[in-house]
Amino acid sequence: MSSEILKPTRRALLRNAAALGALGTLAAPAIIREANAQSSFNWKRFAGTKLDVMLVKNPRSDLLQAHEKEFTELTGIQVSSEQVPEQQQRQKAMIEFSSGKPAFDVTMLALHVQKRLSAKGKWMEDLRPYLADASLTSPDFDYADFAAGAVEFGKQADGSIDTLPHFMDFWMVYYNKEMFAQKGLEYPKTMDELVAAAGKLNDPSKGIAGFVSRGLKNANIPVWTSWLLGQGLETVSADGKLQTDGPEAVWAADMYRKLNKDYGPPGTIGFNWNECQTTFMQGRAAMWLDGIGFATPLEDPTKSRIVGKVGYGVTPAGPKAHHSALFGDGLGIARASKNKQAAWLYVQFMCNKGHQLAMIKAGAGAPGRLSALSSPEAAAGSRFPKQYFECLAESGKIARAGLPQIIPVTEFRDVFGVALTNTLSGADSATELKKATETFKPILEKSEQA
Repeated sequence: MSSEILKPTRRALLRNAAALGALGTLAAPAIIREANAQSSFNWKRFAGTKLDVMLVKNPRSDLLQAHEKEFTELTGIQVSSEQVPEQQQRQKAMIEFSSGKPAFDVTMLALHVQKRLSAKGKWMEDLRPYLADASLTSPDFDYADFAAGAVEFGKQADGSIDTLPHFMDFWMVYYNKEMFAQKGLEYPKTMDELVAAAGKLNDPSKGIAGFVSRGLKNANIPVWTSWLLGQGLETVSADGKLQTDGPEAVWAADMYRKLNKDYGPPGTIGFNWNECQTTFMQGRAAMWLDGIGFATPLEDPTKSRIVGKVGYGVTPAGPKAHHSALFGDGLGIARASKNKQAAWLYVQFMCNKGHQLAMIKAGAGAPGRLSALSSPEAAAGSRFPKQYFECLAESGKIARAGLPQIIPVTEFRDVFGVALTNTLSGADSATELKKATETFKPILEKSEQA
């Protein structure tokens, strides 16, 4: 991959904008005006400032860090960033924000986990005034380019915008095309067909699992909710009622148990995404359900044994509905930061069109910008096959929240995560979900009262 893609220059950004004309029919005079406006924007006004940034450890953060040198050259602002593993980052954010003096100016929020917590604790700066200030927002930033769904996902109930929708993660199925071909199988169109395929592909004697997904408590919840979405249900209804112990929820838990217990690799009860990824890219699993943002290493010959053999499938339809579980991250400014304006330059720079396009080209996931999702450049010259981009686009059309939009979402994941993990040791799904629902119900009610 060229350095221009990973670290796009101003000239490259303008060329990318021209290539994305199908989205907005950018005429040449408009590009010239935009270039002139860009050249007059003062990126250096906060030169000498130092920003501290806390990121989540993943391929997207690798890309953000790769852009830091260019950002410093453009602005004169120094950046000190760290990547923290997902669960630890969430714990650290809670501790830092609760102290009232977080040690960072900018951070990434998992909107599906931290959105309501952020609103309640007033963690983040409202970005609306910055977006409206022409002296702080580059004229080529184009906030309207972000997909409406991504914008709404990041908005708080009061309309405040405390993060930019940096990344949208659709859950899908990675599958080994070679293994499917050897068994004469087509990619499953329904969840029932997926279970049947997993059984046919499972071959313990050769060390091959028919299916792999997260078994570790807390981390395993999106696997269950992905199957539940196939019943047309989320875990919490629109009026705040738990839908976690009915027949649909039990069906989804039974599917989770069967796939992981009967057709999963040994030790799956302790698997998070990284163990699943390693298992799949070593050719030891035929299918893997997870977020599309984990694709990059699969097509890297220095890390993967299955380069060129990976299929990218939209989550199959369930008995009553067809959805892809949606998650996402937002990049924003800590309300307690003393460098908010400089931090805004960082946030808008890292979420510009060129960098969002670089994300999708690198296979690091789905960006929030329409121009990147629809750009023909996304597939051109990419290491990823056309099917990857088709899966991305199709998943976006059927996306639905993969976690409940509640304050105690971590407790939800913990309580129901244990219930699901227990099923892998032989416990009855209905019994475990009933106990978990009874345990969590007062927690949810208390959070809503507060």
